[in-house]
Amino acid sequence: MSLSQILTPSIQKAIQALFDVTVDKIEFQTTRKEFEGDITMVIFPLLKVIKSNPAELGNKIGNYLVENVSEVARFNVVSGFLNIVISDSYYVNFFNGIKDQKQFGFVAPNPAEKAIMVEYSSPNTNKPLHLGHVRNNLLGYSVAEILKASGKKVYKTQIINDRGIHICKSMLAWEKFGNGETPEASGLKGDKLVGKYYVEFDKAYKNEINGLIETGKTEEEAKKQAPIIIEAQDMLKKWEAGDEKVIELWKKMNEWVYEGFATTYSNLGVNFDKYYYESNTYLLGKDVVQVGLDKGVFEKDPDGSVWIDLTDEGLDRKIVLRSDGTAVYMTQDIGTAIQRVKDMPDVGGMVYTVGNEQDYHFKVLFLILQKLGFDWASSLYHLSYGMVDLPSGKMKSREGTVVDADDLMQDMTDTAKQIAEDLGKLDSYSAEEKAILYKTIGLGALKYYILKVDPKKRILFNPEESVDFAGNTGPFIQYTYARIQSIIRKADFDFSAKIEIEELHEKEKELVKQIELFPEVIQNAAQNHSPALIANYTYDLVKEYNSFYQSVHILGEVDLTKKIFRVQLSQKVAEVIKSAFQLLGIEVPERM
Repeated sequence: MSLSQILTPSIQKAIQALFDVTVDKIEFQTTRKEFEGDITMVIFPLLKVIKSNPAELGNKIGNYLVENVSEVARFNVVSGFLNIVISDSYYVNFFNGIKDQKQFGFVAPNPAEKAIMVEYSSPNTNKPLHLGHVRNNLLGYSVAEILKASGKKVYKTQIINDRGIHICKSMLAWEKFGNGETPEASGLKGDKLVGKYYVEFDKAYKNEINGLIETGKTEEEAKKQAPIIIEAQDMLKKWEAGDEKVIELWKKMNEWVYEGFATTYSNLGVNFDKYYYESNTYLLGKDVVQVGLDKGVFEKDPDGSVWIDLTDEGLDRKIVLRSDGTAVYMTQDIGTAIQRVKDMPDVGGMVYTVGNEQDYHFKVLFLILQKLGFDWASSLYHLSYGMVDLPSGKMKSREGTVVDADDLMQDMTDTAKQIAEDLGKLDSYSAEEKAILYKTIGLGALKYYILKVDPKKRILFNPEESVDFAGNTGPFIQYTYARIQSIIRKADFDFSAKIEIEELHEKEKELVKQIELFPEVIQNAAQNHSPALIANYTYDLVKEYNSFYQSVHILGEVDLTKKIFRVQLSQKVAEVIKSAFQLLGIEVPERM
């Protein structure tokens, strides 16, 4: 139980005894740094039901708690706030209770609760993953892990956009300019090879457009009449008609991409439980349109197109079926959502990790599914996130100016290597140990830098800043973890016993208080779908530990009881760091 949960019934009892008043809710907040106290009760809401002034009310409740509640040591009242000081014995007992708990703060899933499906990544098969995909994958994976830790059953999924005109562009360019090039022959990862021909298509297309403009065509006319785009459109029609040759090429090039993606996902440390492919889902939802028409949810225009009117909800009319009977993205997403619940009946909610340019799309999708009568539609969430920019500017895949995910991860590893070598502390490491450490630090820096920012905010990614060994960075936290492991290795005495201490050092108490917050932080992060809450909590914990480390002796403490307690406290901090970083998909090194 949290401190607020422990104190609430006692305060309610105090108010009943002192004023003969029953209150349902007690409001707490963190005590401000300039005042003594471990938790603060807000008195103002009580003035609505108790005729008194804030100071008198606070003092009466405070005195009652000191006399009747063993956990309360003393109090002070400041401007309508009751600052409560909790006894050291409470914190010692709390610590002894969680000392041996593995993955403290994690909750086992409730079998009676519905599962949550988290969708992330969802790339196109015409190019490799880039920096934008990195944020998407890290966010989706971390939110899935946080939801699991909060007590939910979770499925991780993605829908792979493996069809459409953009895919045909890469296929056509490879046919025209590839000379049979393969990943094996070129030494390129399959996704990079296919991405290379996506760029080649764009170059050839621009050349043809410019040539047509020189003959007197307008730019709009040139874009439509360029032979290569007409060929790509024809290839798409053949694919939809099931042309054997086109399908064979499509399968071959997609397999190259999937192999490349698998390597990137493995290096990034993310995984999936189930895959969906647009080639299998793009027709889903068409049957649902008829159901919606029958229910009066949709309406048909004179040209045969089908729409939904959401103007009463502050949105607008949205098409769900074209006049020629072909589906739009909205139709597909409706069908895919329904199919997922059919595939896994225990799913009761979904999280879609998609950039904020699709905010409107998901508002409409969720509203349509609710109007169609699906009860799980009220448990759908769009994990909307801002774009990732670089100091050099915006990325464009058609022009080949994207920051490739594989290259970025390698650059981060190389940067970590350079900094670690400059610090010169790895003389005793083997070449293999060094390589593993550089990757752990480099990827930890990348992941933490991205995940410490609120998902909704845009990020300006600075690789060098992210690998700094000081400040709010992954390597700084990893270094603290490694420092604690060094202390534990040097502790050549039995420190497993339960310790009873009557009085805690101020820094010990602050550290236990910070550890105590972890379960609540996990629940808040799950509720808000925000890994940033986990990241910044971990940084605060590490800052508190380093202040403790600088202020007290640990292995040099002469009092054995205190020494054992401080090693135990250090060990628990390390466990919480490791658990928190696990939720962010970040590894921690035992030595650094």
